[in-house]
Amino acid sequence: MPQLVFLHGPGAGACAETWTYQLQHFAGSVAPTLPGHPDGVQCDDVKGYMEWVRAWLHGQNMTRDLVLCGYTLGAAIGLQYALDYPDEVRGLVLSTISMTATTPAPGSLELRLQAAAGDQQAYDTWLANMEASIARVEPELRARLMASHRRIGPKSQHHDLALLRRFDVSARIGELRTPLLLIRGVTDVIHQRDGEAVIHAAVPGSRYVRLESAGHFPALENPAAYNRLVEEFVAGL
Repeated sequence: MPQLVFLHGPGAGACAETWTYQLQHFAGSVAPTLPGHPDGVQCDDVKGYMEWVRAWLHGQNMTRDLVLCGYTLGAAIGLQYALDYPDEVRGLVLSTISMTATTPAPGSLELRLQAAAGDQQAYDTWLANMEASIARVEPELRARLMASHRRIGPKSQHHDLALLRRFDVSARIGELRTPLLLIRGVTDVIHQRDGEAVIHAAVPGSRYVRLESAGHFPALENPAAYNRLVEEFVAGL
């Protein structure tokens, strides 16, 4: 039986709470909070995070039939997992993803470093940017996600965005045999490069959906439609 695993990114709270709507909807699903968010030590690269996730799942006796759902960093982790351990992964649902190194907006990494170093203006700007990125999320959950951002901080986010600049599996994408659903929010202005479409073109049999009423965080911004797509995908595995 497919086992749903939701993997978060550096944004939208940078913790498992990002997947509140999915954990409520899919009985038995799990969403680990990655190390260093804020507890523990962050990993040096996507592969390191993937191995941490794999060890965490094996500790829960979740070793096969995994359906890995992720956005940004979480999507990269899922893709790396399916390439390295294809026998354990039954399906992938990925959003806000690129199979090649990403380049953050000019100044965005520097802003986070300044904020982490105690520059109050930089911190306020970073926090305002985080709130603007989840403006479409319902207020109560948005408040919880912002509390997570304050707790985890800009240094953690800088670390994760920096390592995504080094993530590149384009030379291996032809190896992927795992069923793949790619979901892109139509109004994503943060991640303007349509990496989902590029992966879709490179992976025969994959499905690519442009989700209406959603931007950078499809699972948060249009959870009903996102959950429906995941249900349909899992039913077809």
